[in-house]
Amino acid sequence: MSENYLHRYRRPVPAFWMVGAVALLSGCSMLPHYERPTAPVAPQWPAGTSTTADSASTVATADIPWQDFIGDARLRELIALSLQNNRDLRVAVLAIEQARAQYQIRRADQLPTVNAAVSGTRQPKADGSGDSTSAYSAGLALASWEIDFFGRVASLKEAALAQFFATQEARNAVQTSLVASVANAWLSLQTNTELLELTQRTLATREDSLRLNQLRFDQGVTSALDLRQAQSLTSAARATLAQQQRLRTLDINVLTLLAGQSVPAQLLTVPPAPEKGGPALLADVPAGVPSDLLMRRADILQAEQQLIAANANIGAARAAFFPRIALTAGVGTASGSLSGLFKSGSWGFTLAPQALLPIFDAGRNQAGLESAQAGRAVAVAQYEKTIQVAFREVADALAGRATLDDQVRAQQDQADAEADRFRLADLRYRNGVSSYLDVLDAQRALFATQQALAQTQLARRQNQVALYKALGGGWMPAQTPSEEGGAALRSVTTAVPLM
Repeated sequence: MSENYLHRYRRPVPAFWMVGAVALLSGCSMLPHYERPTAPVAPQWPAGTSTTADSASTVATADIPWQDFIGDARLRELIALSLQNNRDLRVAVLAIEQARAQYQIRRADQLPTVNAAVSGTRQPKADGSGDSTSAYSAGLALASWEIDFFGRVASLKEAALAQFFATQEARNAVQTSLVASVANAWLSLQTNTELLELTQRTLATREDSLRLNQLRFDQGVTSALDLRQAQSLTSAARATLAQQQRLRTLDINVLTLLAGQSVPAQLLTVPPAPEKGGPALLADVPAGVPSDLLMRRADILQAEQQLIAANANIGAARAAFFPRIALTAGVGTASGSLSGLFKSGSWGFTLAPQALLPIFDAGRNQAGLESAQAGRAVAVAQYEKTIQVAFREVADALAGRATLDDQVRAQQDQADAEADRFRLADLRYRNGVSSYLDVLDAQRALFATQQALAQTQLARRQNQVALYKALGGGWMPAQTPSEEGGAALRSVTTAVPLM
């Protein structure tokens, strides 16, 4: 930067700045107007689903913290432990930080970048005398700054902001899934523990029966057929015992993974069942109406933010058809010697505006616009599918709530009847009134009925969890994700101003 070059551009160019100011104030943007697509679901839940809980509460399920939904203190403690240490949730929180940084990069593109510039050159003169000339300059340089007349940079910033919000909703969806997964695994552990104890009692009963049959066979009172049948039932019980031990271990492994560490033994104990006078493990939740899902369920909100981002990308693609105006400028001092660098008369500035209008690009901009429009169509389809999946999940859970209670009551009556049948069959056999085949049949039927009852009770409880999850519960800010994650989330929500 020489003295003559600096002095040449000392006079301002008011016309240019006037045009720039008008364009900036006008906010000429190519960003298409966003309208939320109509939800492709019915306004009410299907017939045959249970919404009886709605009349007792006007609070949306998504507004019910998981601490209020979970009735058992041990399960609440286990969920809190998972929210502190689960790696999937930690990754989701860190993804928010990454999206926030990307948004800040796009926001910074709207403002000029000013750098300190210092340079010095020395070169021989062209007259062949062997002498050399020196040139030194120092000042502030404005890098090529795009003046966003047509909203390209603003559209990209809008897309980055929507992606940031989408990552926040993704984090909420991960927490909802985590709460439901921990609850389901814990309930499965309780059921498998109950089934393990049931199998142990059944095995003990069958071993006693086998010893009795062995004694009667040795005395010639019973046949070898009765003895073999007793041995078969005893072996079947041992096989079931090994299976239940394995299933219980697998449940503990799942909980260890979800919790991110070894689970304390006191959190794995079996509480008294509600059917036996114990406290309710889970609270009932209101179903609300399908439109509540659009504003409450995290994965739907995430899909909508991704749709907003795709919509903003269309604005950036449209702006590519218009001139791109950039400004490069500098202000500082220049001199042929270091000693004269900051003397009077050495100061000046440079101003180099540039406008690029696409004339021929082999269809690149048109292809970019078509790609952005196709991306928005994909985002619309994904948004609508997310709503339909959510609607189906809620409807399924409501259908389960409408029928599982009746199924549990019927199976409980059946189990009571089978228990009395086994007692009578065993009494008749010991008194020589009936054959051992009646005892075996009653014993098999009782064990199968008790197993089916335990599984149906588990299905009912897990259905309550599924309904709570499907309605968008489990991600309220009252929860504590982790010390690191909570701090990251708080920094995200406070550090990103909406421009």
